Amino acid sequence: MAGTDPMVRRPALPASLQTPAVLIDLDILNRNIEALARTVAARGQRLRPHVKTHKIPQIAALQVAAGATGLTVATVGEAEVFAEAGVDDLFIAYPLWVGEPMAPRLAALARKANLRVGVDSVEGARNLAARLGPDAGRPGVMIELDSGHHRSGAAPDQAAGIAVAARDEGLRVAGVFTFPGHSYGPGASAGAVDDESRVLEQASRALQAAGFVDLELSGGSTPTAYAPGAGVATEVRPGVYVFNDAQQLEMGHCGVDEIALTVAATVVSRRAGGQSGGQVVLDAGTKVLGGDRPAWASGFARILGHPGARVTALSEHHGTVVFPDGSPLPAHGEQLQVIPNHVCLVPNLVDSVTVVQRADGGPEAADAYGIVDRWEVAARGRNS
Repeated sequence: MAGTDPMVRRPALPASLQTPAVLIDLDILNRNIEALARTVAARGQRLRPHVKTHKIPQIAALQVAAGATGLTVATVGEAEVFAEAGVDDLFIAYPLWVGEPMAPRLAALARKANLRVGVDSVEGARNLAARLGPDAGRPGVMIELDSGHHRSGAAPDQAAGIAVAARDEGLRVAGVFTFPGHSYGPGASAGAVDDESRVLEQASRALQAAGFVDLELSGGSTPTAYAPGAGVATEVRPGVYVFNDAQQLEMGHCGVDEIALTVAATVVSRRAGGQSGGQVVLDAGTKVLGGDRPAWASGFARILGHPGARVTALSEHHGTVVFPDGSPLPAHGEQLQVIPNHVCLVPNLVDSVTVVQRADGGPEAADAYGIVDRWEVAARGRNS
């Protein structure tokens, strides 16, 4: 939900920071987690957040404590990390093609947690059953549908055939799921919600006619999380909402006061304009910010507290920030907070994150951040 104050002031950064540093504002993080948990519960849906965004067990624990019924992960490796951290309800939300090395890992996960996995073809279902052998009935199987993102997923009229084949092979069909990834664009979320509901409902009717009952209808993304109406999904799987990012800000799905993750970076070079404005170079590039820039985005990142500035170029370790005419130009050595375009890339690029919170102890301290913790990005690099 978009915030109310685009110019909200943040406390000063800790003097001990070595930049670039990935910062998480603990208070904003908690507010984001709790706000969406309340919204989803009020719609009568279950929340299964996608933890590929943060990859951090401490954040997952906050999400579960706020009411999440389980977690969504992108890979078997991520599932192993969060199962080891004590999460006992996990969904690997993409169509698995199980090779010989993966099969025992999946079987072990299914014995440790309530596990669901995705398939989007008869061939995928048969391969999964063959690889798991006597453990084929342990994980629940979710049939992936294409609701408009056109990445993976079957057409809704194919879902029943895939489900029947899965059942015939000894797999346990738990429901259907989709990812409305085409919601990532200005003004696109409402149409994506409608597309998602249409394909989930169509597939659900076909599966029920084929004898499948008690089906989970799983969907959702951060851009659609606060869209009016619940649609037909029984659970939703947003991920970015815990942190938000420059894409969500530019699409109008959050305010600056809802940005929980930023990258602190230092001005290492500057070039003033004729009147004012100009450009600075920061010590943060693609190796900490990622390099995503959708065609509609106005830059590679945004700068907290400088709404007119844009990150116009990134190299591996540096970012170029252009400031509009009439804007004061930051000085050499000044630290800025960069809002990444696509926040999911950032935790996977660092070993740990710095958790900050507004310091207690009087008016001066209230204007400064204190470092309260450092969290390991435990699922970093667990891409298989």
